[in-house]
Amino acid sequence: MSAIPFPKPDPKILARRGEIVAGLAALLPGECLVTSEDERRAFETDALTAYRRVPLAVVLPRSTQELASVMKFLHKEGVKVVARGAGTSLAGGAIPQEDAVVIGVGKMNRILDVDYPNRIIRVEAGVTNLAITDAVAADGFFYAPDPSSQLACTIAGNIGMNSGGAHCLKYGVTVNNVLGLKMVLVDGTIVEIGGEFLDSPGLDLLGLVVGSEGQLGIVTEATLRILRAAEDARPVLFGFPTSEQAGACVASIIAAGIIPVAIEFMDKPAIEICEAFSRAGYPLDVGALLIVEVEGSPAEIEEELARIVAIAKGHGVSTIRESKSAMETAAIWKGRKSAFGATGRVADYICMDGVIPTGELPNVLHRVSEIVAAHGLRVANVFHAGDGNLHPLVLYDINDPLEQAKAEAAGAEILKLCVEVGGCLTGEHGVGIEKRDLMPVQFSPADLAQQMRVRAVFDPAWLLNPAKVFPLEGRTPAQ
Repeated sequence: MSAIPFPKPDPKILARRGEIVAGLAALLPGECLVTSEDERRAFETDALTAYRRVPLAVVLPRSTQELASVMKFLHKEGVKVVARGAGTSLAGGAIPQEDAVVIGVGKMNRILDVDYPNRIIRVEAGVTNLAITDAVAADGFFYAPDPSSQLACTIAGNIGMNSGGAHCLKYGVTVNNVLGLKMVLVDGTIVEIGGEFLDSPGLDLLGLVVGSEGQLGIVTEATLRILRAAEDARPVLFGFPTSEQAGACVASIIAAGIIPVAIEFMDKPAIEICEAFSRAGYPLDVGALLIVEVEGSPAEIEEELARIVAIAKGHGVSTIRESKSAMETAAIWKGRKSAFGATGRVADYICMDGVIPTGELPNVLHRVSEIVAAHGLRVANVFHAGDGNLHPLVLYDINDPLEQAKAEAAGAEILKLCVEVGGCLTGEHGVGIEKRDLMPVQFSPADLAQQMRVRAVFDPAWLLNPAKVFPLEGRTPAQ
């Protein structure tokens, strides 16, 4: 098995487990503390299921104050902490270590306040992404970032990984939709960053925390932007003979200055997998599929779609299917949103998450196919094409150590390719353990050293989410 290395657990902490658990029990009721081995195994991994570590204990605080008391105690005892939302991280961002305590935010799941005149909503960190939109949809509003896991993933995880989603092309990713945060630092100090306003004076700590993968503190509350829903929206399916033609069409749409709400891409393997699961009516006689959604008034939609159709025809589109009802729209998006789960019914997979310039899509899609085929594996491509955020699903058998090694090697080559063509290692899944040892591909030693210095300001002993993001080689023993 190709193993991503983990630091060896601290034997002194393991020997003191009973004492540490007793200290936590003195701070929390039984319902907030998970200590038996069987129950702790529920928290041993996230969506990167090839790697597992049973944590020392699991804490499920109900409030910011409870979390602060726990963090103060664990900091005093020198115990590592791994923050966890819903465990949907595809990059291993929430995988614990044997000498670490997992802090889950699932019990902090209340909508605290909705302010429609100022278009903001304040929520606890354990609220799911979709629950935010559900809370305001009846009044004509929505929360823009919409990861495929939005039914399960929490706003805490979205903030940690700076998640995006299908509609981030027009509305931005999480960092563009967060106004303020309440966060508990490693020593139990409670801080508030930003607030109920668009911008704040001083250093942009909000931009630093969003995407920091739980290494600077644990978020307990968030103040978010909500937006007025458009008058109407309409998705259209475009089928192309080849992936290269579909990729070229995406590049041309963006180059023309058109910004749809979403441009989603599927290649033939992904189309077949998603159609078998969702029965969305996807065409099976094409090599690639684009879902392009536009919004606005009926006149705006017609005008924008006419321009997009003309561009698609210039790239050899073979199928054009426009949604004619709310039911058809729901089916189109059900297929796309179900892609990861549907693929899991067919095979184990590693979901990559690189970003490239949209003009490189035809070239990169061709090279991705070559890379995976060279390792004797299959790939299904489904991703946010409008902003160049690739999600190749490299299929393999998790019970075959050789296949897993091949899948990880292919994934690393794909991410290196993304950097090579002017892109980067991650768009919305984060680095976690998956891309940790590839960070030097994108960043120089000086770049990484500066990032680690910033991180150490918040957590000098490196107790928060250890063994993530930064390569283990070159750290000091305290790190």
